[in-house]
Amino acid sequence: MPANTAESAAMERAFSLALRGPRGINPQVGAVILSPDGDILAEGWHRGAGTPHAEVDALSKLAPGEAGGATAVVTLEPCNHTGRTGPCSEALLDAGVARVVYAVDDPGDASSGGAERLRAAGVEVEAGVRADEGRALLRDWLEVQRLGRPRVTVKWAQSLDGRAAADDGTSKWITGPVARADVHVRRAGADAIVVGTGTLLADDPALTARQPDGSLSDHQPRPVVLGARAVPAAAAVHRHPLPLLHRDGRDLAAVLEELGGLGVQRVFVEGGPTLASAFVRAGFADEVLAYIAPVLLGGARLALGDLGVDTIAQARRLSVASVERLGDDLLIVATMQHEGEN
Repeated sequence: MPANTAESAAMERAFSLALRGPRGINPQVGAVILSPDGDILAEGWHRGAGTPHAEVDALSKLAPGEAGGATAVVTLEPCNHTGRTGPCSEALLDAGVARVVYAVDDPGDASSGGAERLRAAGVEVEAGVRADEGRALLRDWLEVQRLGRPRVTVKWAQSLDGRAAADDGTSKWITGPVARADVHVRRAGADAIVVGTGTLLADDPALTARQPDGSLSDHQPRPVVLGARAVPAAAAVHRHPLPLLHRDGRDLAAVLEELGGLGVQRVFVEGGPTLASAFVRAGFADEVLAYIAPVLLGGARLALGDLGVDTIAQARRLSVASVERLGDDLLIVATMQHEGEN
């Protein structure tokens, strides 16, 4: 039976509850328990790895038997496996829930199957309620499940003729203040920001996300520096509110795996050209942000280096998602199509 008005409203409430939980290895999930008359009996959300899942959190606020005949409205399909906590499908069955409404199917091989388990036990299940909103809420987590690693955005700023710096190495500032402010907004949306030691030693970046007035944004990406050279003790990155992760960067897959294990879902690669090229060449660039300034520099300091492209047939082709004017500059956002994708 399709979701009724009370269940749709409860799903909207569950979305807002989900956002109270932390981003990380586990998805943000919210749950609302409705009485047979459509009244809210309890609410819950997932507070992070090792804590009760949203459904169990909501059920814990009810007396034994109070959920009998109730409807559970959940943003993600109830899990069907035992990890740090037990399966939510079994908890719902034990509580006597008669109907389950959820937005998004669980993509995990081990954790999915909760809907099937509930139906087999006689519980009415309605899937895909407000699914577009549910997928938007879980977009980054779902992408991590699909890719098996964090989603990577590679950003660079360049002159109109494709240079990242003048021949003497200076690059502040190729783009204008509007474009630079946009970068900080996107930094604040990431979980980790990555630069190479060359950029760190040349520019001494703080790697923080800042507001136009210079104050720190509420959300900060974790600073990551890749390269064999040492990070100076006086480097600005040491004053970042989050601890620095410094790796030699020779194994980008291992770096992404480590970041994923730390709960990172979105990685923002700021370069320089050597590092940006390495991520593209390795096939780890999912999105590209190219900030293009109306200046000409010439010279050898290209925005990208060797990508492993020897002939036009090997060109890395992208799909342009948007083109935006930022002051005098342009921002082109493009997505990379990986091998095997349609």
